[in-house]
Amino acid sequence: MNPESLCKIFGRVPVNGKTIVKGPGQKLLETLSKSSLWILQNFSIFFKEDINKGIGLSASLFLIENNLLMAYSLSAITDRAKYVSVGMIHTFSFNKSEIVSFINIFFIFLFFLVFKLNQKSILLFYIHLICSGKILKQDTIIILDYGSQYTRLISRRLREMNVFCDLVSPDIDKAFFDNRNIKGFILSGGPNSVFDDEAPKIPEWILDTKLPILGICYGMQLIAERFYGSVEKSDKREYGNAELIILNENPLFSNVPKNNNVWMSHGDKIIELPKKFNLIANTSNSFCAAFNYENIWGVQFHPEVDNTDYGVNILSNFSSKICNVNNNWNAKNFINNTIANIKDTVEKSNVICGISGGVDSSIAATLIHMAIGNQLTSIFVDNGLLRKNEPENVMSFLKKDLGLNVIKIDAKKRFLKKLKGITDPEQKRKIIGKEFIKVFELEARKLRDVTHLAQGTLYSDVVESAVTKSGHTSVIKSHHNVGGLPEKMNLKLLEPLRMLFKDEVRKIGKELKINNQILDRHPFPGPGLAIRIMGEVTEEKLTILRDADEIFINEIKKANLYNKIWQAFAVLTNIQSVGVMGDNRTYENCIALRAVNSNDAMTADWANISKDTLSIISSRIINEVNGVNRIVYDITSKPPSTIEWE
Repeated sequence: MNPESLCKIFGRVPVNGKTIVKGPGQKLLETLSKSSLWILQNFSIFFKEDINKGIGLSASLFLIENNLLMAYSLSAITDRAKYVSVGMIHTFSFNKSEIVSFINIFFIFLFFLVFKLNQKSILLFYIHLICSGKILKQDTIIILDYGSQYTRLISRRLREMNVFCDLVSPDIDKAFFDNRNIKGFILSGGPNSVFDDEAPKIPEWILDTKLPILGICYGMQLIAERFYGSVEKSDKREYGNAELIILNENPLFSNVPKNNNVWMSHGDKIIELPKKFNLIANTSNSFCAAFNYENIWGVQFHPEVDNTDYGVNILSNFSSKICNVNNNWNAKNFINNTIANIKDTVEKSNVICGISGGVDSSIAATLIHMAIGNQLTSIFVDNGLLRKNEPENVMSFLKKDLGLNVIKIDAKKRFLKKLKGITDPEQKRKIIGKEFIKVFELEARKLRDVTHLAQGTLYSDVVESAVTKSGHTSVIKSHHNVGGLPEKMNLKLLEPLRMLFKDEVRKIGKELKINNQILDRHPFPGPGLAIRIMGEVTEEKLTILRDADEIFINEIKKANLYNKIWQAFAVLTNIQSVGVMGDNRTYENCIALRAVNSNDAMTADWANISKDTLSIISSRIINEVNGVNRIVYDITSKPPSTIEWE
């Protein structure tokens, strides 16, 4: 039996090295490598004549949500025995009509058993063809961040359209994009002028890719300058709403009215187009509000802000119509792809996961556990910087609710000793980050073949701790699991949530059916209470803060506010003030209460808690917590402030 006849039996017809799956009602294509045809040929050789005598070859095709599962079952029946051998192909495909580029095939067994039964010899072959399909990498749009206050809104808008995007520095190393399915680039706005001596430029390698590029505001001006157009400083700064007039039909403006409102925020403007560039829109103050040349587009306005009426349409046109991105960035696809990537990364090695009991680390550990099972050991470090009764509560739900293999490490004395005398918040974060790694590496030595340290790092952590390739930093604060890590580590990092915003992580958790008590927990920083105590961290201060924080959280729960607030916590300030308690003068600590609402931790606004509730909280803390005589409520947003005080 040759491969062609076997393919026909399976309901498949080879065409020039490719095979077309012809299952009932299915129109799916699968491109097979030469090796797979070789396998099919040898498969038939093993059975020779018996396969023709064997009754029944059957093929079944199952389409399970977004995953293509092809299962081929073979039944070889002799006069005395029946045996079934199953070969399986499991291919992750984000689009049912996608063509799988190639399939890697591994032979595990050729045969394993020959024995006699009732004086008749029955040859049994147990053949497993484990065919792991090439994972179709997630379509991605890369946003180069030139420093605009609106840049993160671009990523939010794309993610809301189920388009995956990555926000990076313009001088990021090209190697960062290896093995990524990049579909296009967006150059953000920024505070610089193209005339500034150190103004960031467009990386030449991006132009060499010939992929679609959209320049926004400063990004547009960079394109104009790079292709020898003329840009000049405008005498009249254009800031605020403007009427956009679309001059020519263009896919960027598909389904956008010819006249519509856009949001401008620029000083420089283009006065002469580069050669071969086409003018496609203008405003009363800008002769060029949008241009296009081959794979390059530019707009002078900001489509990402709400003030631009059809901004979402414009970004959607760029991603879907121009970049041909599949709008399939969703929880289910993320879970499937992440599990497959974790398996591929870890292989047979073991992983330890630093877990705090918060939403991020709990979901990260759950995903890794789904991928590699017992190869994962989760480690919960009690660093002495946790909230009241937190160690006991966390260990309980990690084991009972998530079913994880968790080891608890008591490292309270170790961390507090390292923090003694330290008052600088950045130094605190870095010390805590380094100590965590040392603890994990110490525990890893007790386990066998541990190669990776897993963490619940989020996209907002990465952005706030961002450092560019050239060494120019835009660090807001070092997160202990990003900027706070030591330069040299013995373990590789595994961060499955690194490209997600907080609200996206919660969607993943809901898809995984994780307990709402975990999903609805307010964010808690990795450095713990150390960055909620201003100044040196001591046991006495930790006790004061734990008691005050517990009262605050309990009271907002009683007021049914906990699930309506993104994050709430108490801060022990380094301010002491005079007070009167009874007939005595006091000089004691001031507690600041902080409660904010946010979607992704990139921006936040203070929560409007009623006067009555705040009064109850203040009264309880003053009366029940020794060492406190003043309570203040923080009413600043992010920006200009960060959510945490340190």
